[in-house]
Amino acid sequence: MSTATKSRRATEGSLYALPKPARLRPRDVLSVGLSGLRGRKLRAVLSALGIAIGVAAMVAVVGIGTSSQARLANQISALGTNLLSVGPGQSFSGQDAPLPADADAMVERIGPVKSATATGKIKASVRRNDRIDAGITGGIGVLAAREDLLGTVGGKMRSGRFLDAATGRYPTVVLGATAAERLAVEEPGGQVWLADQWFTVVGILDPVALVPDLDASALVGWEAASTYLGFDGRPTSVYTRTKESAVEQVRDVLARTVNPAHPNEVKVSRPSDALAAQLAAKDTFNALLLGLGAVALLVGGVGVANTMVIAVLERRQEIGLRRALGAHRGQIRTQFLTEAVTLAGLGGIAGAVLGGAATYAYTSAKDWPFEIPGGALAAAVGASAVVGAIAGLYPAGRAARLTPTEALATG
Repeated sequence: MSTATKSRRATEGSLYALPKPARLRPRDVLSVGLSGLRGRKLRAVLSALGIAIGVAAMVAVVGIGTSSQARLANQISALGTNLLSVGPGQSFSGQDAPLPADADAMVERIGPVKSATATGKIKASVRRNDRIDAGITGGIGVLAAREDLLGTVGGKMRSGRFLDAATGRYPTVVLGATAAERLAVEEPGGQVWLADQWFTVVGILDPVALVPDLDASALVGWEAASTYLGFDGRPTSVYTRTKESAVEQVRDVLARTVNPAHPNEVKVSRPSDALAAQLAAKDTFNALLLGLGAVALLVGGVGVANTMVIAVLERRQEIGLRRALGAHRGQIRTQFLTEAVTLAGLGGIAGAVLGGAATYAYTSAKDWPFEIPGGALAAAVGASAVVGAIAGLYPAGRAARLTPTEALATG
């Protein structure tokens, strides 16, 4: 073949060859993808609403859970983890083993111990007045209490004052928060019927987070309990504050200190462990609620998929025209996939804002610290975009498979 023939054929090939379709820049891809949303605003809003509800639920669950955990962590930090509690264990016969009468005094001799105090159970009932049946106790227990109990356990008075050297010798009583509510006692100064005699209420406690048993108790002075109620002087609970750095060391020797002969008959615990367990329980509960939010997000994704399928059916002529003008399948697929991801992403952003606002409103009403992990917000929006991408795969692929003649023939 001559050189002239080759040149002529090359020229003819260049004249009749189809031009390569132009490559879309990211800005053009976004513009084309948003065109469908701008043309069907109400449908886009309703579809994004499903995503927004799912994301808002997830953000609110994480935010409220995190804020609640922060409140508990702050509470534990404020109350301290250095409070240890000593109680009677079981003897060989299966009965509660009594603690020695001077158990709190012996505990106070341990070097790192800052303070030690005690309470003792009394078999008595307390009622609002002497006309109420003796069997109606309202679940209120009666305890003999040392004068330094409040400072050791970290309790606070709601009103009135705690037992001291003067009031602790006379028939006076301090009511826990729950006990005062059940007895309908709102202010100190009144009297309650305790063990068939009148006791004057001198104070009411706020709830004691580390020792909740005190909330439903009526506290009587140690000396008064012996004089008026036949108390034998044996404590049933000993509370001790230790140096933070020596909690475990003190915990290891408490049982042997309280009862050297039978340390196995003494039970030692740390009250703050109960609050720590609440933190772990909240993690489990939050995971359950987070799963429900994820289900709502998936339901929103189904709505996006449905919207995109309808969009493909309604815009077949547009697809056919673009294909006829040179758009290849990848560009059509990218257009509809971008539209689905944008739709879900906008819903995710709106849901993150709604979830944050709901969390702020709830924590403000509860007077909790407001905390939402930044990673949770990013993950929620990212998850919505992923759901949008998955939801848009089938409609985008369906649109890309349409040939120009097939798409234009349906018009």
